[in-house]
Amino acid sequence: MSDLRTLLGIEHPIVLGPFGGLSSVALAAAVSDAGGLGSYGLYGYDGERIRSTASALRQATSRPFALNIWLPTGDEVAPNAQHAIFAQALQPFFEAVGVDMPQRPTAYLPELGEQLEAIWDAAPAALSVVFGVPAADVVEEAHRRGIRVIGTATTVAEATALADGGVDAIVATGAEAGGHRVSFLRPAEESLIGTFALVPQIVDAVSVPVIAAGGIADRRGVAAAFALGAAGVQVGTAFLATAESAANDAHRAAIRSTAADETVLTRAMSGRLARGARNRVVRAIEASGTIAPFPMQNWLTGRFRTAAGQQNLGELQSLWMGQSAPLVRFDTAADVFAELVAGAPER
Repeated sequence: MSDLRTLLGIEHPIVLGPFGGLSSVALAAAVSDAGGLGSYGLYGYDGERIRSTASALRQATSRPFALNIWLPTGDEVAPNAQHAIFAQALQPFFEAVGVDMPQRPTAYLPELGEQLEAIWDAAPAALSVVFGVPAADVVEEAHRRGIRVIGTATTVAEATALADGGVDAIVATGAEAGGHRVSFLRPAEESLIGTFALVPQIVDAVSVPVIAAGGIADRRGVAAAFALGAAGVQVGTAFLATAESAANDAHRAAIRSTAADETVLTRAMSGRLARGARNRVVRAIEASGTIAPFPMQNWLTGRFRTAAGQQNLGELQSLWMGQSAPLVRFDTAADVFAELVAGAPER
């Protein structure tokens, strides 16, 4: 197994978790500048927006960074006649933030090919993917351009599939992690393995570096991950609470006030299983029993979530966070990074 630092050209084996919709150039650059791998989530970004984001990252840091995309799983719904029905079910939330009922778009998400073309132009140090194994031609093109490929697994079988697919490293993400459960071989509800059980099993099953994720927020979690055989750690929630992230004050406050057993796995906000705080909007949508399939639900709730975020209305946002939220103590990315590095072994 190669050293993760050598593989990615970084000084410390610390990776910023990519946030779909909550990534910021400032946070990714801060982690990269500190010697880790800053990551930026590109969920929903078209080619033009990817190129402008990559340009901003290049201006903000000269260090390696990763760009992250969601692979299509094949069950994503296209805009259809049901759009209006599911939109109507969410009308109270549109009204609460003062936005009009959204009309059906021509598409909910950009094409994968468009995203990849922009990523090839951006030439990040690494391309990280969730929800599947990248196609062979994608891996080959990335390698031809000198871009490392990082896959994400929630089970040993997924990790084996990723290794067989030629990825350079694998994020082993335990059920404790915040945000979406990125399972792709079996339903997410059947792939909820804790970090401490998952990491050593994946380490034993593959020969590429394994990056532990889920429940890690301080030096103790980092040390534990390395004791389990991990080559690095990926941290989300602790960085999401910092001033550099794109989270607003209500989201940061929720992270600091939510107990581990108060987070919930829900499909309410996107149509796919994800971990976050059970706030007013999650409770209401779950109680209604009306949840559109992905990505329709994610697009629809995104219309009021964006406005709620601008208005700092935490009860109407997706307050993604992991079970490590009670361990969050620092306000800046530099302080979080220093705490994490203190738990990592020296070369």
